[in-house]
Amino acid sequence: MISYSELVSKISSINLEAYDRRLNQLLSEISTEEDQEGRGMLSVIVVHRKGDMEPGQGFYELARSLDRDVSDKQKCWIVELHRVHKQWSLNGQS
Repeated sequence: MISYSELVSKISSINLEAYDRRLNQLLSEISTEEDQEGRGMLSVIVVHRKGDMEPGQGFYELARSLDRDVSDKQKCWIVELHRVHKQWSLNGQS
């Protein structure tokens, strides 16, 4: 898991802030491409630093557009987190 602010601090090619619309677009593109390859929405690991420590609203909007059930946001997040973790864990790699 990584917070939005921690993620942008690691990006040096462009200057982004944690609530930058360009970051949202970047995460959306990455998640869409990863999902198309069957690896799930990778941006599921990018979360708020404080408070609910879950992804932002943009994640759930994208999830809905990718036909995920977002009626229970926390369940959607956990299911997607497990999907991505399984894919990228040592046991999930082929």
